[in-house]
Amino acid sequence: MKQTIVITGASSGFGALSARSLALAGHIVYAGMRETNGRNKAKVSAAQEFSENNKVDLRPIELDVNHEDSVNQAVKTIIAEQGHIDVVIHNAGHMVVGPAEAFTPEQLAALYDVNVLSTQRVNRAVLPLLRKQQHGLVLWVSSSSVKGGTPPYLAPYFAAKAGMDALAVSYSAELTRFGVETSIVVPGSFTSGTNHFQHAGHPDDKKTESEYESKYPDLMNQVSEKLAELAPSDASAQLVADAIVKIVQAPAGQRPYRVHVDPADDGSKKVSDLADVNRADFLKRIGLADLVNNK
Repeated sequence: MKQTIVITGASSGFGALSARSLALAGHIVYAGMRETNGRNKAKVSAAQEFSENNKVDLRPIELDVNHEDSVNQAVKTIIAEQGHIDVVIHNAGHMVVGPAEAFTPEQLAALYDVNVLSTQRVNRAVLPLLRKQQHGLVLWVSSSSVKGGTPPYLAPYFAAKAGMDALAVSYSAELTRFGVETSIVVPGSFTSGTNHFQHAGHPDDKKTESEYESKYPDLMNQVSEKLAELAPSDASAQLVADAIVKIVQAPAGQRPYRVHVDPADDGSKKVSDLADVNRADFLKRIGLADLVNNK
């Protein structure tokens, strides 16, 4: 069944791949990205060309998750054109690399704004409609770093993704009685097919960064090389897009609560499985069994 989908951060990486894959699956996909008339103008043209060449419905739309007015306007536009929204995908995010101490508090706040607060802006714009409809899917693109292996120099990003994942878990229970489903996709450390590492930010405090570098020389290159070695040769970022399509295509009420796509297997699934079972058990113990939506 054709669904109307909005996905954030769809200019590249998982977002662009997922937007194209969902469009190919027959859905109406609004690919949210910022600066559509500026630095992402070429990405808009590429998406439009893809849509025309493949005869699918992929629509780039200005949606800057850091700005409430932009989010609200994008949602209003989609509703005006389609009358409804079936799926919202929280994909927008940003990575930084470097020793945690070398990042200023303002840098951490900016990172949390992109990775965590952005989802709240989008939810407050979209959820009133989904709750009124009594159906819909909120799909969150989390990270295996939330509960899996956590190498150094990625602490701010890991903390932000953990915050996003925790928000997703709480929202899941609060939306269940409105008929709105939650799915959490957990990608592992894909070292190709995304721009996370290429576009990663770095600490402003260069003095502190250099002091750490004296003890941890070339650490990120070492980590990147080892992560690449752990991943199988066929570990394409397209696997994440395929998982998202499969979730969206699943019948309402039968969508999985959490799906891991982690070819390198950093242990996240084992920890998440236990955490999700404990969560379900506790909800039952406090008389909220109807809020358990684990599949």
